[in-house]
Amino acid sequence: MAASTTQNTQAFAPLKNDLILRAARGERTEKVPVWLMRQAGRYLPEYHEAKKDTKFFDTCKNPQLVCELTIQPVERFNLDAAIIFSDILVIPVAMGLTVANDPGHGPVYADPVTCPEDVKRLSADFDYVSELGYVYEAITLTRQKLDGRVPLFGFTGAPWTLMKFMIENVSAGPNPNKARRFLVEHPEASHQLLGMLKDAVTNHLVRQIKAGAQIVQVFDSFAGELGPYLFSKFELPILRQIAKGVKDQLKEMNIEPVPMVVFAKDAHFAVEELSKSGYDVVGLDWCTQPLHARKLAGNVTLQGNLDPVMLYASKDEIKCAVKEMLKKFGTQKYIANLGHGVLKDTDPDHVGTFIDAVHTYSEDMNAGS
Repeated sequence: MAASTTQNTQAFAPLKNDLILRAARGERTEKVPVWLMRQAGRYLPEYHEAKKDTKFFDTCKNPQLVCELTIQPVERFNLDAAIIFSDILVIPVAMGLTVANDPGHGPVYADPVTCPEDVKRLSADFDYVSELGYVYEAITLTRQKLDGRVPLFGFTGAPWTLMKFMIENVSAGPNPNKARRFLVEHPEASHQLLGMLKDAVTNHLVRQIKAGAQIVQVFDSFAGELGPYLFSKFELPILRQIAKGVKDQLKEMNIEPVPMVVFAKDAHFAVEELSKSGYDVVGLDWCTQPLHARKLAGNVTLQGNLDPVMLYASKDEIKCAVKEMLKKFGTQKYIANLGHGVLKDTDPDHVGTFIDAVHTYSEDMNAGS
């Protein structure tokens, strides 16, 4: 790989498995590639052995540990991609919010956004290397350690989802309408905050790609809450700008573009719009009907969408569910995944059954076509 087109100034090992990149680009694949959201994490015993009692955000800031956690599922399973171990909430911290607790252990932020005045103390014009350099260092290290086995995902949260966390401080308790109320009561401040988040997300993705990420995903975990009207007014234009902004920046830097995935959970009403928003892949949650999504998405590659709770089923039931999923999605322009992240008490052996079934059945389907 020539130095002028590598993401980082140093060369990385040639890629041995480019299945997921070909699928993302819409190229023909001999079998369906598969990876899982949250594939590196709490359901793996080796994760707990490596992490021990290190706090979550401290873990994210330790490139050596992040590298180990990222590669663990690749060592255990026949996956077609790794995804860097990190969190979407690092961006609000870099923009000026103060961490109070790790996610799941109480309110994440000590100073959430409560009014338009609070937006003024935030900024996307921060030093990305000093604030988020640990992410980029971990990506480069992990890319080196992977030695070309599989591509490495970078990722970020989408602006609306980050805004919801910043306002509702989600782990503080249920405030299901607080952020949406902020949108309609304070539209000017909302556009300002979403615009800052858009800039931060775009810059963060570009720097991840520059560090070595070969594919990236934008997680819009709370997109469905907006409904068609608010999603189209506030979030969809921002998502489009992120896709364009990343590609434009990479072009200016003479860096090869990488596939981009958008995952807008529960935004079934926006599949067609998302397929035209500049992303190479549209991720689907488990409540979306694959055949319907195919009709709406046209030629864009789709990703998803087995219900994560199906991994609690018997291995035979998992295999049947995979076979049904593949029949509906087809084996081309498709990346198999769950409809959301792996649940923390999932049996790793059942994860392996899911992954192997995707490969086996899709290869058989391709051979018979």
